[in-house]
Amino acid sequence: MTEPINLNRARKTKARADKASQAQANRVRFGRTKAEKAVATAETERLARALDQAKRED
Repeated sequence: MTEPINLNRARKTKARADKASQAQANRVRFGRTKAEKAVATAETERLARALDQAKRED
């Protein structure tokens, strides 16, 4: 016969694991530095200017 499972402990362990995975996702999503955000913004603006310069007038 196997050992009985404490359901409260299992529930709390699962909640901790879910919280940890959510924290990891948030670190990936929001964890950029100010410099990284500035570089990404500058690159986006540069690409937009290059696209506007390549447009042909009718």
